[in-house]
Amino acid sequence: MNAQEIRQFSPDDLTPEVLAMTLEEFLESDLEDYEYVKGELVPVPPTSAEHGRISTNLFLPLGVYVRKNQLGDVYMPDTGFTVGERIMIPDIAFISRERIPADMSKAFLIPPDLAVEVVSRTDALHRVEENAFAYLEAGTQLVWVLKPVSKTVTVYRSETNITLLTRDDTLTGEDVVEGFSCQVAELFE
Repeated sequence: MNAQEIRQFSPDDLTPEVLAMTLEEFLESDLEDYEYVKGELVPVPPTSAEHGRISTNLFLPLGVYVRKNQLGDVYMPDTGFTVGERIMIPDIAFISRERIPADMSKAFLIPPDLAVEVVSRTDALHRVEENAFAYLEAGTQLVWVLKPVSKTVTVYRSETNITLLTRDDTLTGEDVVEGFSCQVAELFE
């Protein structure tokens, strides 16, 4: 793919670009900083320091817990996952040990067991919710959406099983990352 085939995006222009590209072509390309959504490239702009801090506040305890208990692997951003007709880049993802594929040289051809999204100021809330439902439809068992402004976590298990956790609540890995828990307030410190 050459530069003429892709429109350049400014931080203020996060509109997807329609492409004549298949999912397989995207997987073979060297395009970074984009998610692939049903034939469109969606730019993934750099995140804020706040976003990075919140992601780290969850990644560290989750990663230590998963590694200590040999449950699988936890991935930070820049790791792509096939989610239906999409390649998505969650802020944090977990894959159970038994689902980790042998070939890890490209984006995962499976969705994560757990996907975590930290809402950025540049995110449209409807797109974040659309992503949560896309993960679930593709087979992700649990989606956590962390909202820095309200300091809440929305837990998605299905289209009808959605729970809002506030600062006083405990976030748990339920049966996906069994035994993991942390206080919601600690994520936003």
